[in-house]
Parts: sequence; C-alpha cells; structure tokens
Amino acid sequence: MPEDELSRSSHSNPGKSLVNGIKTNPASNSPKSSLSVPMGPPVYVDLAYIPNHCSGKNTDPEFFKRIRASYYVVSGNDAANGEPSRAVLDALLEGKSQWGENLQVTLIPTHDTEVTREWYQQTHEKQQELNIMVLASSSTVVMQDESFPACKIEF
Repeated sequence: MPEDELSRSSHSNPGKSLVNGIKTNPASNSPKSSLSVPMGPPVYVDLAYIPNHCSGKNTDPEFFKRIRASYYVVSGNDAANGEPSRAVLDALLEGKSQWGENLQVTLIPTHDTEVTREWYQQTHEKQQELNIMVLASSSTVVMQDESFPACKIEF
C-alpha cells in the first residue's frame, strides 16, 4: 500500500485503533474493560499468587471464577496504595460462591495487615460457609521438609 493511502486509512477512523486485530476505542481502554476474553472452563491450580500485591487494579471476582486454586497467596503490605485490597478479598468470596463445588481453599497472607485482620473477622461466617481457611500470621507452612512462618513467604 502506498504511504499516502496508508496515511489516509489510518486517519479514516479517528479515535479507533487495532489491538490484536480488533478495533477498539482508546478512550475506553481501561484495564478492566479493554477487551473481553471469551469464557472457557475454569483453570484449577494448586497455588495462585493474587496479582499486583492484592491490589484492586487488575483483580476482580472474574479472576476467582476462572482461576480456582487450593491456595491463594495474598501479598501486599502498603496500606497507602490499597495493598492488600479489601475489594479483592471480597471478590474471592464472590467468585468462590459461584464455583458450584465446595473445594477447600486456603488463603496465605504474606503480611499481617489491618485490612486482612478486619476482613477475616467481618467475613468469618461466609468464609466457613465457602470452605475458605485463612492462615494466621502465627501459622507455619511445611514445604520439602522445611517449616517457616506463613507470613514470611516470599516469591
């Protein structure tokens, strides 16, 4: 295609661009609404690290509906940046409630924070109903014949 045709074709749709071959509107390219991913079967894993230090920027109930883990690691120790996020912890409850099966889930916080303590106390009944166990900061994890405090797990 000649350069002048390429130039005209790129300006014929102002405000639109291609992302992975799909026309999008840059004004609506927020992290949660940029492109919808087709639904597929959920993925079952042993251990999942909640993205972004458990920040609400990229993790919502959909994450917990699709990524079904026996253990979720909750890092984050920066209250000023909303880490860990109460909304993400609530999203776990919402997502898990839609699994349709009552598999045991263990939440492993890497830090003892006020947010996780308050969430634990305020939603304890719902956690029990959904078969979610939260390791306390004094809990010990044993892996490959080594034991260490759960709140000290680092990846």
